[in-house]
Amino acid sequence: MLNILSGGLQTSIQDGGRSGWMRYGVAPGGAADPVAMAMANQLLGNPSAAACLEVTMVGPKIQFEVELCLAVCGARFDLSQNDIPVENDTVIHVRPGDILNFGALRSGARAYLAISADIQVPAVFGSLATLLQVGLGGFRNRALKTGDNIPLCNLRMAITRQLPVEFRLNYSGRPQLRVIDGAEAQYFSAQDRERFASTTYAVSPQSNRMGIRLQGTPLDTSGLPQMTSSGLCPGTIQVPPSGQPIVSFVEAQTIGGYPRIGHIIEADQHLLGQLKPRDRINFTPVTLDIAHQLLKEKHALLAQLPARLA
Repeated sequence: MLNILSGGLQTSIQDGGRSGWMRYGVAPGGAADPVAMAMANQLLGNPSAAACLEVTMVGPKIQFEVELCLAVCGARFDLSQNDIPVENDTVIHVRPGDILNFGALRSGARAYLAISADIQVPAVFGSLATLLQVGLGGFRNRALKTGDNIPLCNLRMAITRQLPVEFRLNYSGRPQLRVIDGAEAQYFSAQDRERFASTTYAVSPQSNRMGIRLQGTPLDTSGLPQMTSSGLCPGTIQVPPSGQPIVSFVEAQTIGGYPRIGHIIEADQHLLGQLKPRDRINFTPVTLDIAHQLLKEKHALLAQLPARLA
């Protein structure tokens, strides 16, 4: 068991999400930052999309009943094991009775606690991931809370190692996110498209895993045509009547009726998972060809990690 002594702000079981279900209205969900999750898993020799604990802004305190190994990647917390500081981005060896505590958050928003064991909860639509906004999957269809006991199986050990420096993730709270044109981008005036590309937006406290609401100079929506609801994907940027953009996130609804001015390229979408309220972002337009090339480069970089860790 993992004994949850304190649940933190929003700690949940996440994995690679549910592919192939959006046509039925089921969001993909899964890790908000799949790159950080993959690195934590690869440190332990797990599959990149294996189920982890996603820790959001205020972390948990966890006691372990068995000997196993852990790794924490993504957002940087002050970590301690039995009140002794331990490092992010490295394999941590725990013994029965040990307590891991997430202290102060130093950068980013979400960390991923990978475990050298399988989390034993029922799969829903082929995934263990928790859809927090609708109450589906994970542990009892919700975030973890104090007193929960999470069952494990297939325990194993991992060798002690750490991420190479060039793979360690640093989050500034001021990311530059690259975008391609959205399906309705042509309906916005040239002035508004320029405003969208030049505005520094603040992340609203009303953001969650369903959508990231942005605050900045409003875009003019008065002349936009009425739309029939159509498909949305994570990373789509809609503009509601308020003129303040909303970025569809990992648990977003699968259809929407607001004009889509842009779409954050897949290579940058993991950075959305590290945004906190009042962080600031800018958008940089790129072509579809550049977006494809950047994604290939990111996949190639991640593919090098197992060999670097060997």
